[in-house]
Amino acid sequence: MSELLPGIVPKKLKDKNGALILQDTRPDLSPPAAPTAYENTQLNLFQKFLANTDEQRDTLSNAIDLWDSVPRYSVSRQAMTKTRINGEFLRKHQLTFQHRGKTYTRTIYPARITDAAGKERDYYPSASEELVEDALRKIATEQLSGYFDLPNYTSGVVFTLYALREELKKRGHARSYYEIVDSLTILSRSSIEIVPHGEGEAKIEATFLPSLAAVSRAQLRSDPDARWVVSFHPLVTGSIDKVTYRQFNYHLMMSHSTQLARWLHKQLVLKFTFAEMMRPFEMRYSTIKRDSGLLDEYKRERDSIEKVEKAFAELKDRRVILDFKREDVTGLRGKKLDVIFTVHPHMDFVRETKAANRRQMDSEKAVGIGRGSGQKPVGIGRGSR
Repeated sequence: MSELLPGIVPKKLKDKNGALILQDTRPDLSPPAAPTAYENTQLNLFQKFLANTDEQRDTLSNAIDLWDSVPRYSVSRQAMTKTRINGEFLRKHQLTFQHRGKTYTRTIYPARITDAAGKERDYYPSASEELVEDALRKIATEQLSGYFDLPNYTSGVVFTLYALREELKKRGHARSYYEIVDSLTILSRSSIEIVPHGEGEAKIEATFLPSLAAVSRAQLRSDPDARWVVSFHPLVTGSIDKVTYRQFNYHLMMSHSTQLARWLHKQLVLKFTFAEMMRPFEMRYSTIKRDSGLLDEYKRERDSIEKVEKAFAELKDRRVILDFKREDVTGLRGKKLDVIFTVHPHMDFVRETKAANRRQMDSEKAVGIGRGSGQKPVGIGRGSR
């Protein structure tokens, strides 16, 4: 089985070009009825954080290793407006990115929804949908809200629209009920294909939220406390099963003012697993641009570099990093080839990283993986990473 999807139960098929495909074989994506789906070892580990107080626990959630490194929310609403055909249609959107030394192409197929103006239009998931997904994953860490159904190999969350709205508001991102419903609809209708650049390696295609059990707009008006159910992407399910997620300061990440700052924070959580006060970490501008997909809208390189600098400055203000240094890489005649950002972690981030490493080792032992040393230290921006 490909390393792309560790733990996911696949049905192996060949497409017309002979490429290996992974298709979801779960027979039923409806909410699990079995009590064991809400109480099992994998789910308990996903919901259990290494924290000293309930207040501290409230700030924590899980970053998903590969899934949160896929540039899946990179097209802004403004960019969609500019590229729609006849004001309605969007083409598929492709980007190439790298993760832990491997190259992937991700393709997003837009969702068609009826928007607030009553017009049918195509949408890619963007910043609002990312916030909604992060909030859903936070709610899933609450007992009797998240589920992990091993026999059908699915995971997800049971929630009310009111609870989701309050979670977003609590983290500084207030949304109306109808804005949240639109985001949930976009996530359940947009599909994403992830293809590794390697002969014989498997690809996966699924919607961002493979199932959504919702209430009608009429019901929404009369009962915002009606129960909704979504299932998470198979990569999230595989991560829960194989405990490849990492504990992190979700509340702080959600408080950042820009999508790029939130992306950088998550990448530091997932990659800077060896954080120490005296051990800096390098990130190249070219890597950030390629792997985030968030800088493609800038026509001038200096503007996008400035955007990265401002994002790092915000991480410094929020005590994620202690400081950072910029070094321009130049070629013949002083032509700028790249920019290297050397990051020094803040002590708060070092403490959080050590707690995440300890929690991950304990979780691995609990399910018999027993690597015993956490994830292998990996930087981004060096060589082919």
